[in-house]
Amino acid sequence: MACRCSAPWFRGSPSSASDSCSSGRRYVGTCNGTSKRRAESRCAGRCGRGPTGVAGRDSEGGRREGGRVILMASRALAARAESPGDYAEVYGAILPQVSSPVIIHWLGEMFDPALGGYWGHSDLDDATDVCLSIISDYAEKIDGIKVSLLDAGREVEIRRRLPDGVRMYTGDDFDYPDLIRGDEVGFSHALLGIFDAIAPAASAALQALDAGDADRYEKILAPTVTLSRHIFKAPTRYYKTGVVFLAYINGHQDHFRMVGGQEGARSATHLSELFVLADRAGLLHDPDLAAERMRRVLAVAGVA
Repeated sequence: MACRCSAPWFRGSPSSASDSCSSGRRYVGTCNGTSKRRAESRCAGRCGRGPTGVAGRDSEGGRREGGRVILMASRALAARAESPGDYAEVYGAILPQVSSPVIIHWLGEMFDPALGGYWGHSDLDDATDVCLSIISDYAEKIDGIKVSLLDAGREVEIRRRLPDGVRMYTGDDFDYPDLIRGDEVGFSHALLGIFDAIAPAASAALQALDAGDADRYEKILAPTVTLSRHIFKAPTRYYKTGVVFLAYINGHQDHFRMVGGQEGARSATHLSELFVLADRAGLLHDPDLAAERMRRVLAVAGVA
């Protein structure tokens, strides 16, 4: 199973391309061991007037540091493309440049409204056909595709239609246990955001699955699903607030502040329920510290 070592940026953060590349290189340098190859090099998502040039430069920077390149869905391409052919042209210009197979990320508009109509179609059936056509044309340059549409049925459909040797990486934070476990035809590799928040449980569950203990795998992950669905509930793009909040109450950082004030994107009620669900899932590493920090957050919100 492939488990993501999460990159230190979020889509939509107001950082420059150079800052993103610099932080990415520093981050990949810290990811020694098995997870280093999964650190992201954020490429297509930064394209402006010259998307293929920026993507090529960014991907080489990440590759030189030992990272696996992920072609992020591009806001600029979504805004400028006039037809599915434009997507085929841009990806067709980028993919031949890469020196090792990349992962393509299809991020749904629930995560980023600017990505609506990606692949040149608002209809997901038509969009799926375009995406798979591009993958088929450049299969030797593609390690896999990460699908973040929160639609388990569609992910399975795409997975079954992928060319031989191209992997499916799940980005479904609602139905990941079944998608990773798989069926008689195949399975999805684990490369999803909620694993940042549930890392101890995810690690134990994947080890159990690798050992052939599917029952233990399900038992460990089951209580995390309710938590994940809460963190990623609509408006889904604010999921990062919950991830950072959980990192704060678990002592992984000493403050609950985010770029652009996004710590305020979720209500005190939402965060309180998140706290309860994390406790039920056994994900509060130091309950006393977590409770104290929860009280601080509530105090700031005016809740005594």
